[in-house]
Amino acid sequence: MDGLSAAWAMSVFQEADVERDEHWRIREMMAREIDDGLARIAQLEEENAQLKAKNKALHQRQFKAGKPKRPADRQGRSAAGSDASDPPKKRGAPIGHPPWRRRKPDHVDKVTPVAAPETCPHCGCEHLDPSDEIKEHLQEDIVLQPRTLVTNFKHAQAHCPNCDSLVVQAAEGELLNCDIGPTTKAAAVFLRYGMRLSYRKVQELFDVLFGMPLVHASAMNFDRTAARKGEPLYEDLKEKLRASAVVYADETYWREDGRNGYMWYGGNENLGVFHIDSSRSSRVAVELLGDAFGGALGTDGYAAYNAVNAKKRQSCLAHLIRKAGEIEKEITLLPPRHRDPGAIRFCRSVAAAFKKACEIGRKLDSGELSYKTGGLLTRRFYCLIRTICCLPLAHKSAESFRLRILDPKREYDRLFTFLTTPGLAATNNHAEQALRSPVIFRKICFGTRSAEGSRSHSILPSLLLTAQRQDHHPLEFFRTLLTADTATAQGALFNDSS
Repeated sequence: MDGLSAAWAMSVFQEADVERDEHWRIREMMAREIDDGLARIAQLEEENAQLKAKNKALHQRQFKAGKPKRPADRQGRSAAGSDASDPPKKRGAPIGHPPWRRRKPDHVDKVTPVAAPETCPHCGCEHLDPSDEIKEHLQEDIVLQPRTLVTNFKHAQAHCPNCDSLVVQAAEGELLNCDIGPTTKAAAVFLRYGMRLSYRKVQELFDVLFGMPLVHASAMNFDRTAARKGEPLYEDLKEKLRASAVVYADETYWREDGRNGYMWYGGNENLGVFHIDSSRSSRVAVELLGDAFGGALGTDGYAAYNAVNAKKRQSCLAHLIRKAGEIEKEITLLPPRHRDPGAIRFCRSVAAAFKKACEIGRKLDSGELSYKTGGLLTRRFYCLIRTICCLPLAHKSAESFRLRILDPKREYDRLFTFLTTPGLAATNNHAEQALRSPVIFRKICFGTRSAEGSRSHSILPSLLLTAQRQDHHPLEFFRTLLTADTATAQGALFNDSS
């Protein structure tokens, strides 16, 4: 051992053994860290792929690609003798689309004889032969008369001993102490809320077409006057809404003085109520529909409507079908190794089941099926949904959607209420379409500037929409609202004011 001590060699050997064990421990620890890191990288890669797929799906949903042009029918073109470079023929109306034809005028105000042409307008030929055949052409146009109707109301006065003053009464069609008549004010309100014109456009229209000078602030004041007169009818609309058998509700964004708010809607085929509020909480839903709604309520999946405690609820199946399609598209955009075939089958099966239920609902509305049959089909659809949703899914969005459908407090108990409730639809399209006009108006006026303006934008669109659904023209109703008392205005709004 070259003079080395055996004890020292033994100690070095023992230390080497301990050091070797330490190295193996460190190696195993680093191997575990590497495995954990690789697992984390795989997880992040999957999440990254899902986020990329979701982002791509959102982008494609917002910016849809143009539809490719169908190839020209060469055989048909050659048979017709036209050039292959001719532009494709414009497509016709969709199959089943009802045609629209203009109604024939019921009177003729003016007859104008027109001489035969001396030159052919097509080829320029000057050798035309006269013909005894007369071709009639009816053309309907409007007559613009830029004038106003000025009425001088001469009031007989009477002395009131209690007030010690002379008093007068309003004539028919007269607004006391107003220089502008009710027809102009009603037309301004209708142009504002029915045609969605700005106050300055209303001012310009009256100036150009009727020679009626006014400032745009006057047009705004017409709204305030009509809103004050219509407030009792608006509150009565709310009461009628809460007593309705079927109501659809939804909400959209609104802005008041630059601050974010919401426009709420509740209505059915007979009436509609709008309400602008700064909040989207359940408090507003209760204010609109009450805290014990006794009818059937159709909404999307927003939880604020739970506070209404509706006797029956129906979730919008169109939203669920669209959600299933979005999740399926996200999955198909993933790399093949991250796709979940079970989740794709789940989304397709759920969408097919809900589409079939919507088809059954249309047959119930048309009378092809009875609601007794709808009750039997409800149990079958629930059995089908439980079968589709029985297994957990690896894709997170699909699994969350599956749990949402099975949750009684969210969707499960509200999926097929329409199959047993006459008048209730499977979707919330009614509310979506009702909010379409305010959404377009919001893009024009950018919201309101004050609480009073929001109040007017709640009352007047509600009255206008209700008048339309009661088959009354809003222009005539607004004129009655401005000139008559509340009871008369209510009679003009409803076919049956009881």
